[in-house]
Amino acid sequence: MRIGIVCPYDWDVPGGVQFHIRDLAEHLIGRGHKVSVLAPADDEAKLPPYVVSAGRSVAVPYNGSVARLSFGIISATRVRRWLRDGGFDILHVHEPASPSLSMLAGWAATGPMVATFHTSNPRSRVMIAASPILQPIFEKIDARIAVSEYARRTLVEHLGGDAVVIPNGVDVSFFAQARPEPRWTGKTIGFIGRINEPRKGLPVLLAALPKILEAHPDARLLVAGKGDEAEAAELLAPEVRARVEFLGMVSDEEKARLLRSVDLYVAPNTGGESFGIILVEAMSAAAAVLASDLDAFAQVLDGGRAGELFPVEDAGALAAAAVRLLDDPVRLAELRAAAAEHVTRFDWSVVGADILAVYETVADGVGGTSAGPKVREDENGSRLRRVGPARD
Repeated sequence: MRIGIVCPYDWDVPGGVQFHIRDLAEHLIGRGHKVSVLAPADDEAKLPPYVVSAGRSVAVPYNGSVARLSFGIISATRVRRWLRDGGFDILHVHEPASPSLSMLAGWAATGPMVATFHTSNPRSRVMIAASPILQPIFEKIDARIAVSEYARRTLVEHLGGDAVVIPNGVDVSFFAQARPEPRWTGKTIGFIGRINEPRKGLPVLLAALPKILEAHPDARLLVAGKGDEAEAAELLAPEVRARVEFLGMVSDEEKARLLRSVDLYVAPNTGGESFGIILVEAMSAAAAVLASDLDAFAQVLDGGRAGELFPVEDAGALAAAAVRLLDDPVRLAELRAAAAEHVTRFDWSVVGADILAVYETVADGVGGTSAGPKVREDENGSRLRRVGPARD
């Protein structure tokens, strides 16, 4: 099958959507499909052989963050050329409601099209206002995928129609087989994310750190991610700052080793999350997880059975939970065991087969403009994947 995938966000800027598209493309290529990904990127950037640059991106405020997107006449020209040259059996666009390559591809597309929605934002006035210009694109979409029930809800409330829920995928074995890094072990707490982006929640974790250190003065916080370290730590007392180690950007291999090394991984995000891929990566690495009780995080953590939850933006509750867990190695081991069992449903062997099943349904001409493939429900009533295996 010839598959074209459109990435809305700059390929050179790490993010959950980019990682999902990268891993999906490589999974599909591994199964013998021909895949081309169109993404914003510097024309001189070193890209994987399956990625085609659509030119540089610009920063645009989007969903409580700043996204780097490509949009305009030059981008539209490159989209049309890529579609013409690709001859795709399936076009898969991500976030087609954003002012991006995905929107441009949706306007230009003429063949079978699948769309994945990642955004969870129940108060999106922009999406409501954009509904009239999005309608021609949505009428072309043969099947819609949402990465979580909360992304599906955003789609339904603002744009109508429906979607099948297929979560983001992770190569579970990559994280499970990583080796701990000795310099990152020994009563360590981990955080990975853009450190100057408020919704990632690092200020909440830093506010909780003094209480954690009162109970565990030998604990350390390891922070990996892009951002201004001095600005992030400027309000910390010297004795607290001494227990924080900023690692900067880390490679995939370093991230896996970090997650395998820490005693506790904390995700203090404050909102705007539709899934929580870092939680799945942490569970895959057998890390005990403590996360804010966002709806999407609670779903990923199996309602708190595969990781503990604390109230959003409550630094005191975060500190109390972290102290209790660091005091209780038995509970930490229980969380690791539950996570290892739960995380298998997010492995690419499952997720990739489900996405291929959607492709095949659309390619066979039986897709629809609402949910597309048949879905089933889990014990909580959440919409899950199409039943049935995919074929190569």
